[in-house]
Amino acid sequence: MTSEVCNIGPREQRKRRLLGIVALTIGVAAAFVLVVYDAPRWTRLVVFLPVWIAGLGLLQAREKT
Repeated sequence: MTSEVCNIGPREQRKRRLLGIVALTIGVAAAFVLVVYDAPRWTRLVVFLPVWIAGLGLLQAREKT
C-alpha cells in the first residue's frame, strides 16, 4: 500500500529547487577556485556546506517534503 504525502506545494518546491541549484553552483564554483589556486586540502572542506544544502534542497523538492 503506497500513499504519497505532499507536505509542500508547487511554490515551495520551486523555492527549494532554486535554493538547491544556487547552492550547487556556489559549491562547484568554490571547489573550482580552490583547486585552481592550489588551496590546502583542508580548506577545501568549505565546499561541503553548499553541496550539502544543495542536496537537501533538491531532494526535498523532488520528494515534496
